[in-house]
Amino acid sequence: MSEIKVVSVNISEEKGVIKKPVEKIILNEKGVVNDAHAGDWHRQVSLLAKESIKKFEEVLGRELEYGEFAENITTEGITLYEMKPGDKIYIGETELEVTQIGKKCHGDGCAIFSQVGKCVMPKEGIFAKVLRTGEVKPGDSIKYKPQE
Repeated sequence: MSEIKVVSVNISEEKGVIKKPVEKIILNEKGVVNDAHAGDWHRQVSLLAKESIKKFEEVLGRELEYGEFAENITTEGITLYEMKPGDKIYIGETELEVTQIGKKCHGDGCAIFSQVGKCVMPKEGIFAKVLRTGEVKPGDSIKYKPQE
């Protein structure tokens, strides 16, 4: 089995825009520090697999940057959308609980949709809430534990 790891961490200070890759992100009890989606709700952290992005590059016919689909954490080596709510993801000292698979696409009202033309998050992105805080950076290993 290939290694499961973080390939990029991304932040945006406003909702509905492309996130920019950064050196590291800090997860607190509200989500990603300095990210527009942090708060007291079930979609504090968004994750998208590099494999989903690559698949989409073929559809669009161009390369995509990490963060273009507004994901906080870009992963490699695991099919995220096959996870279930309640599953746990461990990255470094952090612990996340999967809360939602996919989301409604906002279409034309979304900067991502208007710049990219389509969005992969409705089907293949996943969302999680923070159970244990800490730092996440590219290269970190990911451990996955399905709900009992």
